[in-house]
Amino acid sequence: MASPNSTFTEMVTSTLREHPTMIADNMGNHNALLRRIYKKGNYQTIDGGYEIIENIEYADNATVQRYSGYDQLDVSQSEVLSAAKYDWKLMACNVVASGQEIRMNSGKNAMFNLVKAKIKNAEKSMANALSNDIYSDGTSYGGKQIGGLEALVTQAGTGTVGGIVSGTYTWWKNQFKDGAGATKATIGDKMRELWLLTERGSDQTDFIVSSDDLYTLYWNGLTDLQRFTSMNDKAGDGFASGLKFMDADVFRDSSDSGASTTSMYFLNTDYLKLKVHKDANMKQVGEKSSFNQDAVTIPIIFQGNLCLSNRARQGILFD
Repeated sequence: MASPNSTFTEMVTSTLREHPTMIADNMGNHNALLRRIYKKGNYQTIDGGYEIIENIEYADNATVQRYSGYDQLDVSQSEVLSAAKYDWKLMACNVVASGQEIRMNSGKNAMFNLVKAKIKNAEKSMANALSNDIYSDGTSYGGKQIGGLEALVTQAGTGTVGGIVSGTYTWWKNQFKDGAGATKATIGDKMRELWLLTERGSDQTDFIVSSDDLYTLYWNGLTDLQRFTSMNDKAGDGFASGLKFMDADVFRDSSDSGASTTSMYFLNTDYLKLKVHKDANMKQVGEKSSFNQDAVTIPIIFQGNLCLSNRARQGILFD
C-alpha cells in the first residue's frame, strides 16, 4: 500500500542520504575496540565477492641467502602467501512508524522530532548489536552474527578461523596464557609473559581490552607511577580514562557490551579489520510496504565481518 504519510518517508530518506555515514561513523564511538579499528583505517568497504578474502603472510621467503662472487643464487619458488576466508554476516534495523503515529505528529516540527527520534533509536540499536557481536564467538542467532574476538582469539589458540585449521597449520594459532589465580601482585608478570609471546620485533600489541576483574587486578597492582590515557589524549580513543601497559593502551569493556567476563585480549590491531560491503554499510534501502498494515518500514542494512590476517600476533589472558 502507499505510504500513510510520504513526508515521513521523505524526511527519513533525506536525512540518511545527507548523512550517509552517520550511523556507520557513530558505531566507532560505541566501544573502545571499534574506535581503534576506525582510527587505524581498518573499517574498510569492499565491492563484493562470494566471501571476504584476507591475504596473509605465513612464512619468510626461504630464498634469502648470503653469497659472494659467483655463488649460485636460490631462485626456487617460496610459498609465503595464503588467504583467510570469512563469510558475510548481515544485520538489519527497521525505522518503523504506524500511520496513526505519523498523523499524530503531522506538524512540521513534530514530524521532524519523530524522525530524529526514530533514526537515533535505530543508530543506537545497531551500535549495541555490533558492539556485542564484535566480542562474540559468532554462534548466536544460528551462527548469523559476526565472528568476534571469542571466535578469532581462543583460549588454546585452536579452532578454524578464516577457513584455516590451526590444529593443522600451527602458525595460525594465537598466543594464550592461563591467568587463573592471578593476584594484583602477579597479574603484571602474566601480562609480561603474554606480551613477549605476541611480540616479534617492532610488531607488538598496541591495544588490550579486558574484562572488569582482570582490569581491576592490573589497576590495583600498579605502583604510584600509574600511567593513564585520557579522553583528551590521542591514544585514549576518546573514551574515559584507560591505562597503559608497555606501549599498549588498556581498556575495559563490560559484559553489557558483549565483552568477556574472564578474558584480557592482547591485540595487534594492524591485523584486525572490520570489512563491510559498500552497498550495505549501514545503508538505508527502499521503503517496504505492507498490504495489511497502516505503517511505514524503512530498513537499514549492514553486511560484513570482523577479519584477522595474523593470529600469531594476538593473545588472550584468561582466568
